[in-house]
Amino acid sequence: MDDLTGFQRDLLYVIAGAEQPSGQDVKEEVEQYYSDAINHGRLYPNLDTVVNKELVEKGELDRRTNYYAITDEGEELIEDRREWEEQYMDF
Repeated sequence: MDDLTGFQRDLLYVIAGAEQPSGQDVKEEVEQYYSDAINHGRLYPNLDTVVNKELVEKGELDRRTNYYAITDEGEELIEDRREWEEQYMDF
């Protein structure tokens, strides 16, 4: 996960916590966390990055809407990250 930005990591967590969310679903969830609007020029290139790294799978819900699903590799990366974080959390 060391080659992902914090934003890309947040996208992974959102996608992992949802059942095949659309890009719009991911956008809305991330906007709630960031308390700021996320534009398409930021969202979709970063979604493409995690797809290209094979951490997320992209599929079609219909002709206009894609879905995103975490891959096994993406889940493993999140798990490794959480284990790494836990060693520093003493509360």
